[in-house]
Amino acid sequence: MAKGKLIVISQSGGKFTLSDDGSLSYCGGEAHAVSINTESKYDELKAELAEMWNYDPDSLTIKYFLPHNNKTLITVSNDIDLQHLLDFHGNSATVDVYVLTNEDQTSDQLTMSPSRSGLMDDPVTPSFTHAASVSGDTEQLDSLASLARDIDIPNNFTPEAPNASALQKLVKSWENCLTGPGQQFNNAHDFRVALDKFSMAHGFEYTFKTNRPKSKIANCKAEGCHWTIQAARLSTTKLFRIKKMSETHTCGAGKGSSRHPKDYGFKARYAQVWRGLESAKEKPQVPYDEGYNQLPSLFKQIFENNPGSIATLVTREDLSFHLLFVALQASLHGFRNGCRPLLFLDIVTIKSEYQSELLTATALDGNEGIFPVAFAVVDVVNDDNWHWFLLQLKSALSIFQPITFVADRQVGYLKPISMIFKNSHHGYCLYRLIEGLKGDFSGSCTEEVLQLIITHFYDAARATTLNGFRKSIENIRNISPEACEWILQSGPEHWSNALFQGSRYGHFSSNIAETFYSWVTKLPIIPIAKLIETICCKMMELMSSQKSDSSQWLTKLTPALEFKLEQHILKANMLQVLVSLGSTFEVCDSLGAISVVNIDLWDCSCREWQLNGFPCCHAISVLQQLGRSLYDYCSDYFTTDAFRSTYSNSINPVAMPDMAVQKKSSTIEVRPPALRHVSDPSKRKRKRNTHKGPSKRLMHCSKCQGGGHNRQTCHLFTIDKHAIYSRSLIEVASDM
Repeated sequence: MAKGKLIVISQSGGKFTLSDDGSLSYCGGEAHAVSINTESKYDELKAELAEMWNYDPDSLTIKYFLPHNNKTLITVSNDIDLQHLLDFHGNSATVDVYVLTNEDQTSDQLTMSPSRSGLMDDPVTPSFTHAASVSGDTEQLDSLASLARDIDIPNNFTPEAPNASALQKLVKSWENCLTGPGQQFNNAHDFRVALDKFSMAHGFEYTFKTNRPKSKIANCKAEGCHWTIQAARLSTTKLFRIKKMSETHTCGAGKGSSRHPKDYGFKARYAQVWRGLESAKEKPQVPYDEGYNQLPSLFKQIFENNPGSIATLVTREDLSFHLLFVALQASLHGFRNGCRPLLFLDIVTIKSEYQSELLTATALDGNEGIFPVAFAVVDVVNDDNWHWFLLQLKSALSIFQPITFVADRQVGYLKPISMIFKNSHHGYCLYRLIEGLKGDFSGSCTEEVLQLIITHFYDAARATTLNGFRKSIENIRNISPEACEWILQSGPEHWSNALFQGSRYGHFSSNIAETFYSWVTKLPIIPIAKLIETICCKMMELMSSQKSDSSQWLTKLTPALEFKLEQHILKANMLQVLVSLGSTFEVCDSLGAISVVNIDLWDCSCREWQLNGFPCCHAISVLQQLGRSLYDYCSDYFTTDAFRSTYSNSINPVAMPDMAVQKKSSTIEVRPPALRHVSDPSKRKRKRNTHKGPSKRLMHCSKCQGGGHNRQTCHLFTIDKHAIYSRSLIEVASDM
C-alpha cells in the first residue's frame, strides 16, 4: 500500500456496548470501505460517507478509536482531525470508523464518555467523589487502588458528564456481586474488590471490624445498623468464602433513600489521596529513561511534519544526553517577517529525576503578545551551554540585522552575546538586578528604605534622558551611598534607557516568557520526549488561535497599539505647538516644559518616539496640527499586516503514533543524563540565623564618621561620656 494511504472501514447501524473493564465494543450494523490519504479533505470524506449511508451530512458524526485504546472515541470534525487519524494509524493497513447520526448519539445506545477531537490528553486517574468511604484499617488504601484498577473507567469519567448513564449501568451491575453465605472468591483481594463494588451499588459505607489475612469481618458504618458480613480463607488454599451475611440494612441502604442516584465514589483521607496521586505521577506511561531514547524518533517527526525546522541533539561520549535545540519553521518565519528584532532569554525549571533545564528564546508580536521562537534543554546551565544555544539560534534565524537581547547579566558573562551576534545589544533584566540588590542590602536597610531605593532604581531605568537618570541616581545616593555605588557598578549602560544603545521598546525584564511556559513548572514528572511534544503542541495552539483572532481585526494597527495611541492622543490635546522651523517644532506642556520634535527624523527630545517605535504625545500634537496620518509615523512592526505575517505559517502536529504503548527499544541511542541531587526533605535541618564569615558591608559610625564600628562602640563617644561624668562629680563635690 502506498505511503500515506489508509483503508477506512466505515460502520453504521450498530450499537456500542460497555464491558465490565470499561472498554467499548461495536455490535451489529453494516460496513463499507473507502480509501483516504494525506491529500483527503474532511468535507469530501463526510460527503462520501453521507451518500454511502444515505444520511443527512449535517447530522452525521465520524468517530474512531486510538490504537490500543477502546475506551474513548475520538471525533473527526475538520481537516486537522483527519490528519491526526492518518498519523495515529499510519502503521496500519485499515482503520475502523463509526458513522453516527444525531439520533444515535442521543439514544441510550451511546453510553460512553464525550469524544474529543484532535490529540488525546494524557490518561488520568479516575475521580470518585461523594460515596462510600472505606475506613478502618490502613490497608484500605490497597483496596482503593485495586478497585480503581479493576473499574478502569474511561478518561475524565465523572457522574456529572453526559455519560453518567453508562456509569449508572456499570454500578447497577455490581448489585449482585455478593450473593450470600457459601459464595467463594479466588483470594482475599477479590473479596475486598467485590465488597467495595457492592457497597457502592447499594449506597452504604462500611468499616472493617476484623481485617486479617485469613479472616475479615465488615459492618455497616451507619449508626444503629446491624448489617454485617464475615468471610474466611479455606484451609490449605487461597480461596475465600463468605460465612455470614445479613440480608438487609436497618439504616435503609439499598432502598434509594440513603443517597442521591448519581452519588458514587469514595471518601478517602487526605493522606491516602495524596499518596495515590504521588504514586501515579511516579509511573508515567513511557518509562522515564526511555523518553530520552525516543528523542531521535521525535525529531524525525519534526523534520517530516514541519519541513524547514531545526532540531539538534547532542550526546556525550557515553551516549548520555547533553543538549537539544528545537526551532520550528513557523516560529522562525514569524520572527523574520513580523517581529521586532528583540529576543528575551530565560531559564525555566523542569521537574525531572535527571539534570535538565529549559532555555528559551522568546519574542513579542505586534500586539505585545508572547511569540516563542526557539528552546533548548540542557543538562546543566552554564556559560558554555548558553553559548551553544546562541550559536544554534544564530544559525536558525539566518538574519544579519542587529538584535537586542534582554537577559540576566550572567548570560554571556564569560562569552558575551556580541561574540555570536555582531552589533547586537545585551539589555540586563531589571527584575534580576533588583533581586540581587534586595539580597545584598536586606540586612542593612529597613524594608521601607529598601523599597524607596528600588522605586528610584526603576525611575533611573525608565528615564529617557540623561538629566532624568542623574536625578534618580542622586536621589538614591542621598538615601544610601552604598546602594548607589552598587547600582552604578551594575552596568547602567545595559539597563538604563538614557544610556542603552539597543531597542527594547519599553521592556526591561527577561521573564515575559513565563506567561507561556508557566505550565511547564506545574507538570508532573514526564518523559522528556513527551515534554518536547507538549511544548510543540502548545505552540501549535498559540499559532492557530492568534491567526484566527487577527482575521477579525479591522484596524490599521493591532488592538494593543491602537489603545496606546488613543492614550497618547488624549495627552496631546493638552499640549501646545509653539514654533515651527521647517520639519522641527517646539511643543509646550502645561508645566511650561519645552520638547523639540522633528517629524522627518521621527525624533523628539523626550526620546520616547525613538525608544518605543510609535509617536509620543508631543509628536502627535504636531502631526495632528499638520493634518498628517498618525499611522504613517508608527513602526511597521505594530501593524495588523505584520501581525498576520507573524502567524501566517502553521505548525503541524509532531505527536509520535502509539507513543504511550511503545515497548522499550532494544537499541540505545540516547541515555539519560546524571541524576539530579535532591536532599531528603525529612532530613533537612532548620538553619539558624547566625552570621558566619565577613560582613557584607563595613559598619559605619555616625559619631566619628569612621568605619569598623558603630556609635555605641565608638571610643570617642565613650571618652565624651566619661568626661561628662567626671565633670558632674566635680560640680557635685564643689556644691557640698
